[in-house]
Amino acid sequence: MKLATFNVNGVNGRLQVLLDWLDQAKPDAVCLQELKAPQAKFPEAAIRDAGYGAIWHGQSRWNGVAILARGADPVETRRRLPGGSKDEQSRYIEAAVNGVLIGCLYMPNGNPTPGPKFDYKLEWFDRLTRHASELLAADVPAALIGDFNVMPTDLDVYKPERWLDDALFRPEVREAFHGLVAQGWTDALRKLHPDERIYTFWDYFRNAWGRDAGLRIDHLLLSPWLAPRLKRAGVDREVRGWPKASDHAPVWVEMTNAAPKPRKARTDGGKSNG
Repeated sequence: MKLATFNVNGVNGRLQVLLDWLDQAKPDAVCLQELKAPQAKFPEAAIRDAGYGAIWHGQSRWNGVAILARGADPVETRRRLPGGSKDEQSRYIEAAVNGVLIGCLYMPNGNPTPGPKFDYKLEWFDRLTRHASELLAADVPAALIGDFNVMPTDLDVYKPERWLDDALFRPEVREAFHGLVAQGWTDALRKLHPDERIYTFWDYFRNAWGRDAGLRIDHLLLSPWLAPRLKRAGVDREVRGWPKASDHAPVWVEMTNAAPKPRKARTDGGKSNG
């Protein structure tokens, strides 16, 4: 099974990029972020013609998340994090695909710091962490996939010293990410490539793509049911160089179909297995 995440930075404006990548990569399930389209403007017909069923939570101009499934319709289980009844930002959607519960997320950016946007990011992260703990307690194959807007370590940013006060690299945010992983989730890309400098995002400004001045902010976290099945993980970097590309590249994992019995997930903040 191949799972992927792709911040498309406008699903309609970059639809051809998405369709070309789907045809080339053929993931079984894909999480999309930054649809930047209201609910009624999501290109469902074109995506279905490409062989994918979809659920989505759109929003005009900003945000928006979707889950696509190859040859199937995702079975939606929720479309916002618990505790956010007044939260109008479209940042989370969850569905079952081929026996895996997938949470697709688009973490708030949080800049500038300090300020209300950073406070919102930390509050949203706290809600995500609580929900992630509940997913582990349910003891099911689960994955949290998307644009976390977090560089967890120095290896995940081209010049760490320049990002110390940025909301994507602040200590509070990195600590929140490490606390989430420590529940028992496996950071799939880092698990298989522990010492490599890997990026998933390159800004449009200052020739970031040409200089390879990137960030790793798109992550796939696997529950203990899925982590033993992890076989390969990577970034389709070349997509970032296509015409009219998103500033993100797709990130993916491949897993075996066998389902070994998992070890019990840690939910007490103990040492992570990823």
